[in-house]
Amino acid sequence: QVQLVESGGGLVQVGGSLRLSCAASGFTFGNYAMGWFRQAPGKEREFVAVIGWSGGITNYADSVKGRFTISRDNTKNMVYLQMNSLKPEDTAVYYCAADSSWARLLAGGPAAYWGQGTQVTVSS
Repeated sequence: QVQLVESGGGLVQVGGSLRLSCAASGFTFGNYAMGWFRQAPGKEREFVAVIGWSGGITNYADSVKGRFTISRDNTKNMVYLQMNSLKPEDTAVYYCAADSSWARLLAGGPAAYWGQGTQVTVSS
């Protein structure tokens, strides 16, 4: 069965860094674009970043551009989100997603597969 398992969330101070990981299984990872989304309390889920099948194409939400970096390792079926210069408004549950369409992830989904999410809390 398909699984996307996120890890690496936690509590961090403003200006700090976290690296989220997503372990994928149950599908042909290299054939899928991967993305990160987030949902803050009382808000809609929003797109954060997307990476193409080979990792050669990436795109980011304006709110995280220059601070976050998405990457993938197709040999390990892993996707990562390096988050630097964190702000209180980055506080949210972060979800890993997979879809055969990079454009669909960029547009905000819906994705074929979703993880269960990992909490990121940025304290001031």
